[in-house]
Amino acid sequence: MTESLNPPPLTRQQTLERLRADPAVSVLIIGAGINGAGLFRDLALQGVDTLIVDKQDFCAGASAAPSRLIHGGLKYLETGEFRLVAQSTRERNLLLRNAPHVVHPLRTAMPTHSWWGGIWPSIQRFFRRPAKIDDRGILISEVGLTLYDFFGRHFRSMPRHSLMLGRRVRESLPDIRRDVRALHTYYDAAISQAERLGYELIDDGCRTHRGAMALNHVTLTGGEGGAVSFNDEDGNAFTVRPQLIVNAGGAWIDEINRRLGRGTQHIGGTKGGHLIVDVPILRDQLDGRMIYFGTPDGRICLIYPFMNHVLVGATDIRCPDPDQAVCEDAERDYMLEAVRYLFPDVPIGPDQVRYRYSGVRPLPRSDAADPGQISRDHAIVEDRIQDWPVLSLVGGKWTTFRGFAEEVADDVLARLGCRREIDTRELAIGGGKDYPRDAISREAWLARVTALCDGDRHRAITLLSRYGTRGEAVGRHCARMSADGVCRQRPLNSMTDYRVGEIDFVCRFERVEHLADVLFRRLPIALSGQLDGVVVEEVASHCRRALEWSESRCRDEIEAVREVALRAHGVSLAPICGEPPEAVAAATEDPGTSSAQEITP
Repeated sequence: MTESLNPPPLTRQQTLERLRADPAVSVLIIGAGINGAGLFRDLALQGVDTLIVDKQDFCAGASAAPSRLIHGGLKYLETGEFRLVAQSTRERNLLLRNAPHVVHPLRTAMPTHSWWGGIWPSIQRFFRRPAKIDDRGILISEVGLTLYDFFGRHFRSMPRHSLMLGRRVRESLPDIRRDVRALHTYYDAAISQAERLGYELIDDGCRTHRGAMALNHVTLTGGEGGAVSFNDEDGNAFTVRPQLIVNAGGAWIDEINRRLGRGTQHIGGTKGGHLIVDVPILRDQLDGRMIYFGTPDGRICLIYPFMNHVLVGATDIRCPDPDQAVCEDAERDYMLEAVRYLFPDVPIGPDQVRYRYSGVRPLPRSDAADPGQISRDHAIVEDRIQDWPVLSLVGGKWTTFRGFAEEVADDVLARLGCRREIDTRELAIGGGKDYPRDAISREAWLARVTALCDGDRHRAITLLSRYGTRGEAVGRHCARMSADGVCRQRPLNSMTDYRVGEIDFVCRFERVEHLADVLFRRLPIALSGQLDGVVVEEVASHCRRALEWSESRCRDEIEAVREVALRAHGVSLAPICGEPPEAVAAATEDPGTSSAQEITP
């Protein structure tokens, strides 16, 4: 059985020291995206000594660039992938229970233009023949959604689908195109902070078992003689001697295998671009719903409210080099045109795009002419590289990560001669643990945390929505004066919905190595469209204090964020002329002199 960790998990330095003293581990997972993170937690729960590593931050690749849907995959019914739909709807329902702080029901509307459209193309696609569907009519949609309800019956937590016709469509969506005759409404789910949930899986694993270790920002350099070699960012080398390797590198799987000593051709990924746009008139009409619709060229697009803006997606373009995956201007224009197609009277243009992102889906290599036809199912591919069995995790999607992890973990446990100790199906993740599910328990939690927030109930609600039950530890940290007299309860100047103590908390306790880790992943600052030069400078100043960076290191971090923001997200961050980071920090410091001992969350 696993142990409850006290003292807390190993720090980065302690992990590196342990590996240098004893490099042996049972399982090495290379790649800390959602597939790797899910597997890491599962193996840690079973008491397996496991190391997970990533060349970037945790959940920083394609796992940070999804449509942010937790869904059953309605369109997979057209290709007859019933097993995938059944698994996806079940896993969706489980995530609504296990991660209620970041996974929420999403009412979805599907517009239709005719009664009979799409029947023949749907039949062709079911038999895996190429066919373009630009109109899924009322009849075929009704059949598909009835099946969808059936497959989602396990652990059901949301209503079945419904149909709206004629005048009621106009009343519901006044600016939708005039030839829309009906709206089918059904329920899926969305994940507000995918990157955070990925980190929480890693954190859960490290807190569960002393032999579970995690390192971000380390580079694989090779494998030879039973040892896998890595370098950290300071150029220091270390080696690991695993019994078994799991390659969870996503779009980088073939490159990882090559560095280990054998070339493979498992991946044929496609790039998915998304936009965060500021269109209040459209956001208000959506009224919390996602619109899931087909375009004249046969693509599926989606639009839904997201963090006070509107999320639009997604493209599906072959991409041979995942390191170069960015949402190009042409993709941006395509998605904006898709919105204009459905809502021709809503003004929307490039100036309203607040943020864009793209990632490469780790799909299996395929010769399919239409990338959208490549299966989103997952598979375990085994290669023998030198003396190791290397299991490459090909395919998969956010919704099914837990089920995929369970399949791989059972395979690994059998190879190691171990047995499963804990079932993860109904095991809460991170801030979903002990989440208040009824009015009485919610009020009790809010009352307790409101007291930590100087009586500010709205602040307690924000902590619950942002961190789940872990928000209580954040609130307690903010309530204490820092050792150098800084008031952690004080709001940031640039973002009043964040506190000085929040930045300090994630830097100290959430394995942050870079400013980008905070802005793009631990907190939804960039994703919510709040990234600007002032925000970057102020957050950097608090990261500098918590992580004891030098002034030059802090400046390097700011410049790195500016480069990533412009290149990958289309956000230009103008520098604040003549303002060193410490000047920005001074504006938020409290002159108090009391201090308190640091706490461990």
